[in-house]
Amino acid sequence: MTLKFRDPELPPLSCAVGHGRVLELPLITWLAVVWVLLWGNLSWANVITGFAVAVVLCLLFPLPSVDLGLRLHPLGIARLVVHLLWDMYTSGLKVSRQMFDSRPYRAAVLAVPLRCRSDLMLTATAVAVSNVPDGSVVEVRRSNATLFVHILEADDPDAADRARRSVWRMEELTVRAFGDRDEIARVSRAPRPEGGGR
Repeated sequence: MTLKFRDPELPPLSCAVGHGRVLELPLITWLAVVWVLLWGNLSWANVITGFAVAVVLCLLFPLPSVDLGLRLHPLGIARLVVHLLWDMYTSGLKVSRQMFDSRPYRAAVLAVPLRCRSDLMLTATAVAVSNVPDGSVVEVRRSNATLFVHILEADDPDAADRARRSVWRMEELTVRAFGDRDEIARVSRAPRPEGGGR
């Protein structure tokens, strides 16, 4: 049995054991935590047994190697968090104002094509957009990386452009927080403007 650490083809915090077997420390730790929780008693014996059982399970039932493409950029994460908090605050005020306004609002659903096509970035952007009170993603089309976003002020000609720019800005912040180099290069380019209401 040979152990290989620091293999660039392996996920972080993992090592190769023999041929085709990979031990991932986060997975082993999680399985050991579940073992201790199942026994309901935190003791050295339970912790050591939990790690031993986790290693045996990972060796007997290996999972396929999956690289999600997730990269952590601390400055990008900080920018995303600040932007999300500010967007939640201003959008909350806007929605509150609309609730007490007597004039009717015409709603619409906009198709907003994204620049990144990876499932992770598409999902992360949709979640970030949906966290803001003013934005609601009603559909995600994976085939062409398009978000369909519900807006309220469809009678305002600038509202659609503002909504698209807001989604593209959220995509850029999300990718700069969690994307790889290729994805960051993609969001550095101008978005493609096609797409419309539905």
